[in-house]
Amino acid sequence: MNFLAKKSLAFAISLCAAGLLFAQQHITNFGVVDTTKVYEQFFRNSSAVKSYEEKRAAFQEEISRRADEIRDLQTKLQEAQDLGMDSDVKKFQDSIRIKSSNLKNYTQQKNAELNNIKNNLSNNNEFYKNLNRTIKKVAENEGLSMVINLQQSNAILWYSPAVDITDKVIESLEQQ
Repeated sequence: MNFLAKKSLAFAISLCAAGLLFAQQHITNFGVVDTTKVYEQFFRNSSAVKSYEEKRAAFQEEISRRADEIRDLQTKLQEAQDLGMDSDVKKFQDSIRIKSSNLKNYTQQKNAELNNIKNNLSNNNEFYKNLNRTIKKVAENEGLSMVINLQQSNAILWYSPAVDITDKVIESLEQQ
């Protein structure tokens, strides 16, 4: 075999080997979706979300009212201390302690109630079935092999905004 033939054969073998390696290598394209953003955008005007927001605002108003009462009592306590009114000081201290404890309990109870309502809203099975179908459709249109939920993965330390398909998912859901 002459030198040129050997070089041509070596080049052809190298090219075939490179082609096989390239064919075996599958490049995975990732996308990310912020499901909380999708949910908030999609359900922004729903009656269930409006009800949640109204309850949250009412609870916050009540918490603020109770906190104002405690601040007023603290002012009165300071005045009683400045005037040396020991019986009033004790009365205000007891009242502040009771109201602070009640406020803490109320806040914990209402936060738990709001979290329960929010979890019920976010676990709407029909919505998530539709969301999953839509994510699949958008991912296939974008040529993605995997989509990661930004809200449920602490492993994501950084991602390029170019892989975020959240707005496309929202747009697709709104067109349905």
